[in-house]
Formats: sequence, structure tokens, C-alpha cells
Amino acid sequence: VQLQASGGGLVQAGDSLRLSCAASGRTFSSYDMGWFRQAPGQEREFVSAISWSGGRIYYADSVKGRFTISRDNAKNTGYLQMNSLKSEDTAVYYCAARPLLSGSKWPGVLADFGSWGQGTLVTVSS
Repeated sequence: VQLQASGGGLVQAGDSLRLSCAASGRTFSSYDMGWFRQAPGQEREFVSAISWSGGRIYYADSVKGRFTISRDNAKNTGYLQMNSLKSEDTAVYYCAARPLLSGSKWPGVLADFGSWGQGTLVTVSS
């Protein structure tokens, strides 16, 4: 499956953004989807994940209560709604997908996600 993330931008602390991840090439509903982010000089961080049906959701502690992940399989698109943004949320955000039958535990780790989008930059000014 090919993924393309969009929706990043420059916002002020406290603002909101919604990222989108458009999928093509394979049946989107056959994949769990995740969002990762990477700040300059730091390792890629697992932010959130949603199972193929939307029935299971994971959030990193750093975003819990502020970010909401969702998906619309009919539109082959996933979303990450980010509210109450902080300067520490500044990073390149990547969407990723792993096959439904990957056999990995939930929510998995970075290495479980074999398909990646190109990343979209989110900059939060304080």
C-alpha cells in the first residue's frame, strides 16, 4: 500500500491541526495504521495507532487526551486530529501501515510497519 501524508503546517501553541494519510494500491482496510513523528536529532517516536476496523486504538502518553486518530476505510484515508498543540509536538509526522495478518502484537513497534508515507512537517511556535 502506498501512503501520502498531508496537513502539516506552522501553528501556534494551543492551536489544532488535522493530518491526513491517503492510501492507494491495496485494500486500506487490510492494514492497521499508525502515526509516528521525528523531531530533529531525535529517534522516530510512535504516536498513535488504529486497527484495521478502528476497534483498537493506541496513544503515546505524550499525546493522550490531545490527539485523536481515526480512519475512513471507504475513503482509504486515515486521520490524526491534533489539539492543544505544544512546541514539543514539532516534528515531521509520518503515517505508516502494517498488514492485518502481520502476526505482530498490538500496537506493535516501528519495525512492524512496512509501508510509510513521505512525512509532513508540523511546527508549533510557542
